[in-house]
Amino acid sequence: MHYLDHAATTDLRPEAADEWLRVARTTGNASSTHGAGQQARRILEESRERLAEVLDCDPIEVVLTSGGTESVNLAVQGLWRSRQAAADAVVLPDGEHHATLDTVAALAADGATVRPVRLDAVGRIPVGEFARAVAASGAALATALVANNEVGTLNDVAGLAGAAAAAAVPLHLDAVAALGHVPVSFRSWRGDAAAGAGLVALSVAGHKIGAPVGTGALVVARSARLSPLLHGGAQQRGLRSGTQDVAGAAAFARAAELAESERDAEAARLGTLRDQLVAGVLARVPAARLLGDPAPEGRLPGNAHLLFPGAPSESLLFLLDAAGISASAGSACQAGVAEPSHVVQALGRSEAEARSVIRFTLGRTSGDADVDAVLAVIGEAYERASGAAR
Repeated sequence: MHYLDHAATTDLRPEAADEWLRVARTTGNASSTHGAGQQARRILEESRERLAEVLDCDPIEVVLTSGGTESVNLAVQGLWRSRQAAADAVVLPDGEHHATLDTVAALAADGATVRPVRLDAVGRIPVGEFARAVAASGAALATALVANNEVGTLNDVAGLAGAAAAAAVPLHLDAVAALGHVPVSFRSWRGDAAAGAGLVALSVAGHKIGAPVGTGALVVARSARLSPLLHGGAQQRGLRSGTQDVAGAAAFARAAELAESERDAEAARLGTLRDQLVAGVLARVPAARLLGDPAPEGRLPGNAHLLFPGAPSESLLFLLDAAGISASAGSACQAGVAEPSHVVQALGRSEAEARSVIRFTLGRTSGDADVDAVLAVIGEAYERASGAAR
């Protein structure tokens, strides 16, 4: 099998699996006061410190969660509910992940006002438009992707954070797709923003970097005010009650350390593979188009999001899968749902074009053989898929 869907989930790192097994064999609740409990607590807090080192924040600011979706929900719902008495608008760029879109839709049903920001043609959030949206009265919070999870375009995070800080509006960033591929620094992005303003929350997930599924974190600034989603034990500053997953935290920390130590070299390697893949596909399917920022430095290193005019995504994916190639048409959270990509439409593309895209994403286990496998079949697959659609 040639796996080119690492943005959906990537291989579990052996080191992270070993860490999980080692810690899972120990007994003790990290909230207990006896020796076994305190041993678990020590491992938990050491893991939090290791994650904080990677994310460039204080350990107390790391709130462990079950993954990216919970982290996004805690940030967006928590910020809005803590501020709704004074402000009710959510600044929401187009093309966000469904974890954010659906959370904001649920808040809209509870009275939130949604203030959209349109993307540019490559999928980037224009800082000027974003600044105007957060500066308008009534903004309770803003949220944005560090890197678009579908087309891979990187945003000007410093610019977005600065605009939110200048408007005294709290900002949540979704760094799930970015962690391990580009630098992620909560402290530098936050800068000297006033308490409760600018960047106050940052979401990450473990399974995108080789940690077990079910691990994640939300970095929450010391000065931020969030209403918790879960109640019952007041763990983690009262923001996320419940018995903490010590083994998951240890495995996540190990995977994060490895991903960070390898990041620059791996980004260069994946960028080269991606460019080979894109050039090869465009040579074999001249009608195809690369979506997202065409500049290599403006997109995630392992992302190649391609439009295949006239060829339905479902047909292409079926033909690729039959050839032993795993790819996707967009976010895995929408897998199995036959709908056009909202991200592609946010770029100004038609619904028909949004139904004719494939996202190839490379990861730690990807190599030349995976690229060669795609190039060997993509021309015929396109001809068959587009011919069947006529």
